[in-house]
Amino acid sequence: MELTRRRLLGGTGAGAAALGLHAAGLTAGPAWADPRFPEDPFRLGVASGDPRPDGVVLWTRLAPDPLAPDGRGGMPERRVTVEWQIARDDRFRRVERQGTAYAVPELAHSVHVEPTGLEPGRDWFYRFRAGGVLSPVGRTRTAPHGRTRSDLSFAFASCQCWYEGFYTAYRHMAEEDLDFVVHLGDYLYEYGVGPTAGVRGMTLDASFQRETLTLPEYRNRHALTRLDTDLQAVHQAFPWVLTWDDHEVENNRAGDVAQIDGDGFPDGDAAAFRARKAAAFQAYYEHLPLRLPQKPDGADVRMYRRLPFGRTLDLHVLDTRSYRDDQVCGDGTKPGCDTERSDPARTMLGAAQERWLLDGAARSGATWNVLANQTLIAQVDQNPDPAVVSSGLDMWDGYTAARDRLLTGLYERGASNPVVLTGDIHRSVVADLKLDFADASSPVVATEFAGTSISSGRDGAAMDQVGRDWLAPGVNPHLKWHNAQRGYTVLRLTAGELRADYRVVPYVTRPGAPVTTAARFVVERDRPGAQPA
Repeated sequence: MELTRRRLLGGTGAGAAALGLHAAGLTAGPAWADPRFPEDPFRLGVASGDPRPDGVVLWTRLAPDPLAPDGRGGMPERRVTVEWQIARDDRFRRVERQGTAYAVPELAHSVHVEPTGLEPGRDWFYRFRAGGVLSPVGRTRTAPHGRTRSDLSFAFASCQCWYEGFYTAYRHMAEEDLDFVVHLGDYLYEYGVGPTAGVRGMTLDASFQRETLTLPEYRNRHALTRLDTDLQAVHQAFPWVLTWDDHEVENNRAGDVAQIDGDGFPDGDAAAFRARKAAAFQAYYEHLPLRLPQKPDGADVRMYRRLPFGRTLDLHVLDTRSYRDDQVCGDGTKPGCDTERSDPARTMLGAAQERWLLDGAARSGATWNVLANQTLIAQVDQNPDPAVVSSGLDMWDGYTAARDRLLTGLYERGASNPVVLTGDIHRSVVADLKLDFADASSPVVATEFAGTSISSGRDGAAMDQVGRDWLAPGVNPHLKWHNAQRGYTVLRLTAGELRADYRVVPYVTRPGAPVTTAARFVVERDRPGAQPA
């Protein structure tokens, strides 16, 4: 397959005018005056995100035929006027803000509205209307006022491979009492879904059987994911704060370096990979409640950002994929490679993001500084033999000097109560993050709560061989707990403590699993390190 820029971006006939990577948000010509849709145009649901004290992002996408092969969702090449409302009640008797927005073909007829002037720290209800059709009603919540110190509750999740499991965990999450949800990446997977779509047992168009490369393919993979009603329910219930990991584009991507895995990319063709990233980034923005600063400019986008939640929490949202150096020693998990992975010139965050994070955490006036991070920061020797050190080179273990700068920076600058949330690894781990992992007396800088996947890896188990290796006596004494079932984690923050509840489901390869709490941990204010609760 010849992978040209046109193939990557255009796919099945979408011309340059339909790419919209630099679109201002409007299509020339009159709007569709009296739209009539063959099916419900709101089949992908509604969502909100990035809450601030005075507003949130409201999202939807018009797609009466969400999986249309051309990636246009069954919509014509015309802009459509979409009305929106946000109200104090779910019956919209007290509408606070309302207006119109344009859904344009350049952005797959998605809508991103950013109402302001709302009251902080309360629930709001929102909806859209197009062509006389009303969307479902979504509930969202503004962040507390900047001078307020209030209790907060939120959940975090990651890794939702659609064809490997049902999203039952999201159905349970939607029933929680939360202020917001944090998603740490791998919102979708780029691989082919297989002839029967894995556990979903569906027959899909041939374009779903291959790895996603083009803008229409990424759009349709997002649409396929968003059709899940359990995922729609939790988007509809709470505002989300999102960042990406690797599979939103390609496995183990590192900056502009593609993984050479037989997908047809010419070795070292950074331009071709940037074209693929541009397609993936655009589709990501089109399908999620992101603010305008996160709208991509081709293959470039600033995903890292900081969200304050009163005086209780500063949430530092990281991007550990876009600026990192390539993995050393051929990637993977292997012993040795110490000189390469400890090179002080290597970076995980890039100089600008690293400086932004440390400066912001040092200046923070919040009780808790929480990092929304992708890959595991804690040192993990993955071989139980004490004579062999085996490191995961895609994790922060492959960037040890960068990890040292991060943890030393947080410690020396006196960042208030740093806590790290991590996804990626399809298992739950609680760890003390130390200045020197080899020294038992070294100070604990922060606590890391790594959360398992929603569905990736299929059913999982409370303990597996990886867990036994990691927790072998004397191998990783800073690891407090491990579990390899699927689920999500709920955090509850007060002025005095942070509590983490690990919610798990026993299976995902069939629907209907119950949820239980596998473990609870607490971090006390000004006392880094997690303790069982």
